Amino acid sequence: MSRHNPFVTLLVIAAIVAAFFMIPKLSRQTPAVKEYEYYSDFIADLDAGKIATMRVTGGKRVEGEFTAEAFVAGGQVFEEYKVQAELDAQTIAKLIDEHPKVQIAPVPGSWTDNLLGMLGTFIVPIAILLVFWIFILRQMRGAGGQAFNFGRSQAKLLGEAMKQVTFDEVAGMEEVKEELQEVVEFLKDPERFRALGAKIPRGVLLVGPPGCGKTLLARAVAGQASVSFFYMSGSDFVEMFVGVGASRVRDLFKEAKQHLPAIIFIDELDAVGRLRGAGLGGGHDEREQTLNALLVEMDGFDPNADIIILAATNRPDILDPALLRPGRFDRQVVVPNPDVRERQAILELYMKDKPMGEEVLPAVLAKRTPGFSGADLENLVNEAALLAARRHKKQIDMPELDEAVERILAGPERKSRVMSEDQRRVLAYHEAGHALVGSMLPGFDKTYKISILPRGMALGYTLNLPEDDRYMMFATELHDQITQALGGRAAEELVFGDITTGAANDLEKVSKLARQMVTEYGMSEELGPITYGRHTGPVFLGKEFTEERNYSEDAAQKIDEEVHRLVGEAQQRATDILRQNRDKLDLLVEALLEHETLTMAQVEALLERGELPQEAAEPKAEEVGEREPQPERQPEAPQPAPEVVPRRPLPETP
Repeated sequence: MSRHNPFVTLLVIAAIVAAFFMIPKLSRQTPAVKEYEYYSDFIADLDAGKIATMRVTGGKRVEGEFTAEAFVAGGQVFEEYKVQAELDAQTIAKLIDEHPKVQIAPVPGSWTDNLLGMLGTFIVPIAILLVFWIFILRQMRGAGGQAFNFGRSQAKLLGEAMKQVTFDEVAGMEEVKEELQEVVEFLKDPERFRALGAKIPRGVLLVGPPGCGKTLLARAVAGQASVSFFYMSGSDFVEMFVGVGASRVRDLFKEAKQHLPAIIFIDELDAVGRLRGAGLGGGHDEREQTLNALLVEMDGFDPNADIIILAATNRPDILDPALLRPGRFDRQVVVPNPDVRERQAILELYMKDKPMGEEVLPAVLAKRTPGFSGADLENLVNEAALLAARRHKKQIDMPELDEAVERILAGPERKSRVMSEDQRRVLAYHEAGHALVGSMLPGFDKTYKISILPRGMALGYTLNLPEDDRYMMFATELHDQITQALGGRAAEELVFGDITTGAANDLEKVSKLARQMVTEYGMSEELGPITYGRHTGPVFLGKEFTEERNYSEDAAQKIDEEVHRLVGEAQQRATDILRQNRDKLDLLVEALLEHETLTMAQVEALLERGELPQEAAEPKAEEVGEREPQPERQPEAPQPAPEVVPRRPLPETP
């Protein structure tokens, strides 16, 4: 595509405008002029009223136009006249005085005056066009210069000025890095693989939850490979005009062929690779046209040999099957969230360039963050650094890291919230009920912290963290989770004889987990190992939209009864535990009301010895100056207080 010079275009437009103004004047015929040889003839016509205007040129000659009734003489029509005789000033003045009805026309200017007038006529439109053209050019530059290159590829070629990332800077994920290292080695030395008749996968799809490091791995591939690396997002293909995305796909592969061997990385592939026919528009839909072009370029009639497509998505279930067949994205690499060893390596990597205290142990912190992704861990260290800077410290210590964990799990602490003593006591019994029931259940996760300080959307929270990563759970563990979640409501009913709205979030989680145990996990003796119902819905929504009921009304009634039985048994179990340990419940509540926050060591000491350890007791917030005492205010209306549940993987079906 040849580029147009904007100045040449501007000159052409100016010429067209000038022609628009000049053509009517040029096309006008030159008027016929009658010349009076005798002055008497002119006076006769003047007296007869045939003269419309008079003007004096050169100070001696008279000329002008006839009246509307054109002067006809000898079969010829005249519009203007000239008097050949030269007149003196007295004669001219006498003519003007004696014929007041004759209009005295102004004398036309010189040729320079006419030229300036003509230029003035054109300067204004040309200036307007020039300003308009400059505005258009700026708009094109602001939009990336895409006005004339709308169908060009939006991919960027990785440059040397950008920060390079290698596999050494990616902690953990050894199997994933091994798969990607094979791609890099093939591009560096393809003959070693071709000598054995091996074909490298045409496309590699990185699949994993958000924040697990898919884009970081792609950057590491770019740093490891000494080949051209093009990167773009899936949304860069799709536009509102049909055919633009397909044109960009073809231009992308055309540009990659000029830099062989090459890697093309498409982030968020689901933006362009969704299942065809799922939305409106049919075959004329822009996204589907773009996907068709991508399928052809990857493995069509003329396949691209030394171009490897690397893509990332966290929604592989909505991708088109044609995109995942062999020859296209025939290798899917799962990038899971890191385990405890990988979390420790990631924490050490992000802590490497920050001043850390001597008591900071990444191994301990890794055990406290199950289910955290790589992005969560990076955010954890950054939040701790911000807290340390806010407290005017020169290094990051363990209290800042613990606070950062709670901020990520439950949100920031709301220090301005003031509650009445009655509400604080109800909240303390609620949270102590969770902690006590969980502590009395054999094998349940230890209570890491209890707090009645509002944080995020919760008025208070009980934080339980598992000691190791879990990828499947027994039915007894799920029963214990339901029982512990109902401990807060059971404590309210046992102590006050009434219940509050604070258990709304607990009940929601309990109901969902109990129904999953019955309908999905086959953990009901009454209904047996059968899955009931199937969630379906439009794929473009990405969520469960409807539930296909493949069971009878009688089975639906039994499901409701089983869910009610599971929740009821857990409620009774939690109540029995609290009733048998009422003294310990009261101890936890009094300690919470005094200190507002209890750590794991303090909870264990209270339950075992009935008193707080002196060296571990935390002072009130007012004593350390973190929060000034607030005047008593009217209690607020009760609100549902969601409890904090540690992140853990959902149990998997066999």
